[in-house]
Amino acid sequence: MTVPERTPTGAARPASGPPSAPASPPVPDVLTVGRVGVDLYPQQSGVPLDRVETFARSLGGTATNVAVAAARLGRRSAVLTKVGADPFGTFVRTALTDFGVDAGWVSTHERLLTPVVFCALDPPEDPPLLFYRLPVAPDLTLTDEDVPWDLLREVPVLWVTGTGASTAPSRGTHLRMLAARGRRAHTVLDLDYRPMFWPDRATAARHIGELVDEATVVVGNRAEVEIAVGTGDPDEAARRLLDRGVRLVLVKKGAEGVLVATPEGSTTVAPRRVEVVCGLGAGDAFGGALVHGLLSGWDPVRIAEYANAAGALVAGRLACADAMPTDREIDALLNHPMLETRT
Repeated sequence: MTVPERTPTGAARPASGPPSAPASPPVPDVLTVGRVGVDLYPQQSGVPLDRVETFARSLGGTATNVAVAAARLGRRSAVLTKVGADPFGTFVRTALTDFGVDAGWVSTHERLLTPVVFCALDPPEDPPLLFYRLPVAPDLTLTDEDVPWDLLREVPVLWVTGTGASTAPSRGTHLRMLAARGRRAHTVLDLDYRPMFWPDRATAARHIGELVDEATVVVGNRAEVEIAVGTGDPDEAARRLLDRGVRLVLVKKGAEGVLVATPEGSTTVAPRRVEVVCGLGAGDAFGGALVHGLLSGWDPVRIAEYANAAGALVAGRLACADAMPTDREIDALLNHPMLETRT
């Protein structure tokens, strides 16, 4: 009788013959690309940063938060980004893994530091941010060598942001990724326009516009669609985006709700009003819920209603990644309107 050998993990295998090839990891439901960092939130609300005494640390960055939000809703998420060769880079990988997000495509830039972002909860609805991303953030140094090209073509949802086009080499890498994707559904562009990352509005408009022409889904607020297509009017902006081949447009109108537009028509979904603790992260929760709705095959209005509720829940909490809601929490808000609290 042949006694099977034991592998280091204790699993049995035959004594002869080649070992079985390891199983390939499952393809994630969503791959997000771009910004990552460490957010530092004041423990004192309503005061400027120079008067804050203590901070709480959280994982941050738009693309990263969207992946976390989708994972919280049961989706297999992965992030393509870069961190620095420092302890905060280690924190990012550990936090992603703890949130259930695949960190296998988080690479390291040996000479740059992982970004840190301070926010001041003053006002809490739209907290000012102080970014430490100089001379350049590692996530803006993505090159072709960092990209999982086969995964890029087959992943059900690819999520990129306008910030990814703000500088080279990331700008060119993003355009080549989208070209390889071939405008497959669902290719999502989060406009994510932040003036501090761009030399001027005209440059932002030109390069974000290049991304628009490769996307099937576009999401942004009034200021962001104005940069992308030259008008902040939600209906006209949606029409211009659809004319450029986008299949689903979501324009966030703040207290007026969200405009949802497709080639078949448009409607505005009413907002969810909450007592705001911190407006940061609400848009990323919206994004993760949007991913979940797309993967679920829901109609656009249902997606927007669900995403609105997710964003409202996070706006009522402190922190971004740590605050992302579960499906049960979102459904509870959707099914019990009395839970809403007007500001």
